[in-house]
Amino acid sequence: MIVATGTGRVRGADGAFWGIPYATAKRFEPPTPPKPWTGVRDALEAGPAAPQPPSRLEHALGPMPLPQSEDCLFLNVFTPSTTGRRPVLVWIHGGGFSSGSGGQVWYTGTRLARDADAVVVTLNYRLGALGFAALDGVPPNLGIADQLAALAWVRDNIAAFGGNPAELTLGGQSAGAQSALALWSSPRARGLVKRIALQSAPLGMRPSTWEEANRTARALQDLRTAPVEQLLAAQVSVPGKPGSIEPPFQLVADGDLVAGDLVEAAPEGPALISWTREELRAFVPDAPQEAIDTANSFFTSDRLAAKLDAFTYRFDWQAPGNPFGACHCIDLPFLFGTHDVWDAPMLAGAPKGLEGATGLREVWAAFLHGERPSAISPPKLP
Repeated sequence: MIVATGTGRVRGADGAFWGIPYATAKRFEPPTPPKPWTGVRDALEAGPAAPQPPSRLEHALGPMPLPQSEDCLFLNVFTPSTTGRRPVLVWIHGGGFSSGSGGQVWYTGTRLARDADAVVVTLNYRLGALGFAALDGVPPNLGIADQLAALAWVRDNIAAFGGNPAELTLGGQSAGAQSALALWSSPRARGLVKRIALQSAPLGMRPSTWEEANRTARALQDLRTAPVEQLLAAQVSVPGKPGSIEPPFQLVADGDLVAGDLVEAAPEGPALISWTREELRAFVPDAPQEAIDTANSFFTSDRLAAKLDAFTYRFDWQAPGNPFGACHCIDLPFLFGTHDVWDAPMLAGAPKGLEGATGLREVWAAFLHGERPSAISPPKLP
């Protein structure tokens, strides 16, 4: 299966195209278009992930064993057919702006694309200090600039994969959802996105000011020249806010890509907003119920839901007897239908065959096609 893009032809298999370069960037420089290639480029494996330390949620999610490189600006396309004009979902992974990859098998979009009759795009972007440090002479929010470059690539190329760029939903989970809201709220992305879908967005976390972010960045030395391994080792030593799950490197309010108040800046439009019943248990499995309830208010916003005329839902499923409960990220395998490739402690005790439970994908399918979803039934085995 060969598709022609603006920079060259790519060969995928079974409707999946992995590791397509959408941009390139040197350290602390904005993304630029990738160099064209001749012949046909195999798109059969995910590109390397952005440099990152182990996820702070590895104890709940399991490891993510992907190669890493500063040359990491790749995306993946999953399509039921390269003919037709289907709606498009561009999905941004979470990970606290410090870990994750759109190429992780957890986010394989094949089942979601098939069940929703849509084209699904997942992507990598720069993380941690390399993507969100605030330094003199360095543009802030380079990770968001990467995501914007991916949206431009989708606009220009997705029709060749059977997608309709005029029907694009920008979605994501956790930091990816916060990224999607930032882009939705930025004039730079106007005209590229028709609707947004936010899973467990940390809506109670305001973007850092440049001064706050600069103080954090100054805790690291030689950011421009340090070997990446040394930089990552230093990055994990930078503390976040005491008593908070907010990461030290995150969105920086710059009045361009990132507004100071993302909710206030958000334009009206269709939205799908969700959270899980016990978000905090992914971070602190034995947290008391009072702390769980307080933390859940961090992931919700009545103001945003009303402003966007959103369809909202809470995801309550949990693996029987599992101490992580209905925690942060528990809804991801139901969206992508990837229980069979996701060996996560938060899923221990789950019955086999849940990758065939299509209920959540049906909700998202309706939204991607411009319809208001119906109420969600509890996941059932096929």
